[in-house]
Amino acid sequence: MAVITEDDLIASIAEGLQYISYFHPPDFIRAMGQAWEREQNPGAKQAMAQILVNSRMCALGRRPICQDTGAANIHVKMGVQAQTNFKRSLQEICDEGTRQGYLRDSNPLRASVVVDPFGERKNSGDNTPCMLTVELVAGDKIDVEVAAKGGGSENKSKFTTLNPSGNVADWVVETVETLGAGWCPPGILGIGIGGNADKVMALAKASLSEPIDLAELMRRGPSNKIEELRLEIADRVNALGIGAQGLGGVTTVLDVKIKTFPTHAASLPVGLIPNCAATRHIHFTLDGSGPATFTPPDLADWPEILLDQASSHARRIDLDNLTDDIVDTFEPGETLLLSGTLYTGRDAAHKRMIDMLDRGEPLPVDLKGKAIYYVGPVDAVGDEVIGPAGPTTSTRMDKFTDRILGDTGLKLMVGKAERGDAALDAIAKHKAAYLIAVGGAAYLVSKAIKAAKPIAFQDLGMEAIYELRVEDMPVNVGVDTKGNSIHKTGPLKWKRLESV
Repeated sequence: MAVITEDDLIASIAEGLQYISYFHPPDFIRAMGQAWEREQNPGAKQAMAQILVNSRMCALGRRPICQDTGAANIHVKMGVQAQTNFKRSLQEICDEGTRQGYLRDSNPLRASVVVDPFGERKNSGDNTPCMLTVELVAGDKIDVEVAAKGGGSENKSKFTTLNPSGNVADWVVETVETLGAGWCPPGILGIGIGGNADKVMALAKASLSEPIDLAELMRRGPSNKIEELRLEIADRVNALGIGAQGLGGVTTVLDVKIKTFPTHAASLPVGLIPNCAATRHIHFTLDGSGPATFTPPDLADWPEILLDQASSHARRIDLDNLTDDIVDTFEPGETLLLSGTLYTGRDAAHKRMIDMLDRGEPLPVDLKGKAIYYVGPVDAVGDEVIGPAGPTTSTRMDKFTDRILGDTGLKLMVGKAERGDAALDAIAKHKAAYLIAVGGAAYLVSKAIKAAKPIAFQDLGMEAIYELRVEDMPVNVGVDTKGNSIHKTGPLKWKRLESV
């Protein structure tokens, strides 16, 4: 019998992680393309267009779809009769595959895993350890599902235990309505039902790798209770009007996937895990004949979209000459093209700035009248100015917002998803504004960055403060100087009350 080697598994994992960093699954592209065609909200349609154009650019350029290249989720189904030469633990082998996949010189992927979650949170530097789950199954092969799950969508995972007579659809719809846009819709909802607390979340995660077939299911109609539930949840969630990036629109989910398992008679566990617009997963099988090979998707799967036409109504803004009068004209949902100086700064940089302000120390950068971008980019390669540089979830900066705006005179913040009430109050108080860059369009955004240099906190790695020079960087106004938020008004406008 053929022997499956450590080297074959390592090489296959490494190549799989590279492959999914720049190739969306074709079923996702088709579903997103169909959603783009039927979208009625211009802002949401423009966001989907950016996601699709970004995806095609990444497929051609072999660079990451999103700057958050995710934690490596690896599920191994080990055939009990499989012959291997493994000497190390499966965790060690899969970690080595992850390490090689994330540290490849031609396409380095951002390391986001911290090894001490409750202490110093020091980055491992190579995105290990991977999140490994193992299943022993019949057969003599090894089946592997490799996925890269970003923090924005993973952070929105939810679990509950309903009474056996509880309504799963009601809980899912009510929960999704509270998630905000940090999971970068439109995407997929993975739902597990049954088992226990750990089993049901594994079911939800596994369901996200199933083929997208909601359009086909709608055409042929449901044939069982699970398919009926999928259709009900999809219709009711889309009826919420959340839309792409939370801007309001007709499509929030591209599919709803459900996996079930027997459970205790007194329980009805339900797990919910959303998958974002950077859906990334691939499956391969090892049989002893060598490492897996992966065939690039057909570029014909991507729709032809001209962003120049889609953004022809956008207003150009000079970041180096911002005035209160200019910022005060911004309207929620409006599309802007930013040019000029843009600073970067995420959680760690904000905390360090607050600590410096507390000690009465001057900050290393003058933010008065300037703009800051919540981003942790991928390392540049070749002649790139910067690697893929999409926005991170802005709510993590909410607790710093009032102090930063008040003490520095910062005028604009750029990120993704909604802001909380405290941040909205601070924005209105200081007559600032919040802008949205599209999550899931990191490579496209990076092409608007013409120069980049670190200027402070370099020890923070991807969380250092950079000075960027941007040209025509596309954004939408999320919150105006009065504290009005598109993430509140947009979904209300597009909500279908009769279907909720």
